[in-house]
Amino acid sequence: MCPEKALTLQDIAELVSGRLEGGGADIRITGVNTLEMASGEEASFLANLRYKAQLDTCRAAVVLLQEDTPLKTPRPVIRVRDPYLAFALLQRHFHPEPTATGYRHPSASINDTARLADDVDVEAHAVIAAGVSVGQGTRIEAGCIIGPGVTIGERCLLHARTVIGRDCVLGNDVILQPGAVIGSDGFGYAWDGQRHLKIPQVGRVVIEDDVEIGANTCIDRGAIGDTVIGRGARLDNQVQIGHNVQIGAYSILVSQVGISGSTVVGQGCQLGGQVGVAGHLHIGNGCRLAARTGVISDLAPGGTYAGLPAMPHREWLKISSLLRRLPEMWKALRR
Repeated sequence: MCPEKALTLQDIAELVSGRLEGGGADIRITGVNTLEMASGEEASFLANLRYKAQLDTCRAAVVLLQEDTPLKTPRPVIRVRDPYLAFALLQRHFHPEPTATGYRHPSASINDTARLADDVDVEAHAVIAAGVSVGQGTRIEAGCIIGPGVTIGERCLLHARTVIGRDCVLGNDVILQPGAVIGSDGFGYAWDGQRHLKIPQVGRVVIEDDVEIGANTCIDRGAIGDTVIGRGARLDNQVQIGHNVQIGAYSILVSQVGISGSTVVGQGCQLGGQVGVAGHLHIGNGCRLAARTGVISDLAPGGTYAGLPAMPHREWLKISSLLRRLPEMWKALRR
C-alpha cells in the first residue's frame, strides 16, 4: 500500500474515466489488489467473469466493473470501459517508475568519449564504451554492457546485465529486462566444403520508441542492413529474433517465440508462446498465431492461424477433432 499516494474514490473515477456508483466519494484508497486479497483500504477490479463469485466475499473499498456488466455488489463501484486498463492506470499511479537523478556508481566504467545526459543513472559495474550517446532520464542498472557507438534515447530503462552490441540504436522509452542481448551476431555461415565459414554481421539492431524487450531475449544484428523492432512492440522473455527480421509496430511476441532471418512480421500481430517462423517470410498486419504454430509460408493479413504447418484456426480445430477419432476410425476400417 502507498498511503502517501492515496486517492479518493472520486479521484479514482476521474483518473480512469469512470462513473462512481454507490456513494463514498471521499473514501480514500491506498492501493490496488485482487478481489480475494484486497483490504478495506484498497481498490479491486473484475476483468474476467470467471472470478465473479469472489465479489460476494471481497473486502475492497471499491470495485472496478465494466460499464455493461449487470453484476451488483454492496460496496461502491466504478463503472469503466475496460477494468483491466483501469487497473493498469491505478497501478501506475501507486507504483510509478523511479526517475533518473544522475547517480554514477564509482565502479562503473564510462569511456571518456561517451556522451551521457546529466541526469543519466549508471549503477555498479556497468560498462559504457567509446562513442556511446545516452539521452535524458535513462537509467542503466548494474552490470550492463553497452558497446561502442551505441545510441540510447531518453527515459530508457536497462535492467541489470543487459548487453547492447556496437552501433545499435534504441529510441525513447525503451525497456530492456534483465539479461536481454541486443545486437549479438546473426547466425550466418557459408559451407566451403570443409567447414562453416562465418559471415561478418555488419548491420545493426534498431529499436524504435516505446518498446519493451523481455528477460533473456536475444535480437541478432543484421548481416547487411538492420534488424528493426517497430514502435510500441512488446517482446516477452526468451524470444529469439534472427538477423534482418522486421517486427511491425505494436506487435506482441509471447515467450519463446522464434523468428528466423529476414522475415517480416506486420503491424499489430500477436504471436503466442513457442510460435516458430521460418526465414524470408511475410506475416501480414494484424495476424494472430496460436501457441506453437509453425509458419513455413507467407500469411495473409488479419487471419487467425494455428497448427503445423500454420492453417486457419477453424480448419485446425476441425483437424484436431478428427485426430482424436482416428483410433476409432482405424478400428472401423480394419473391421
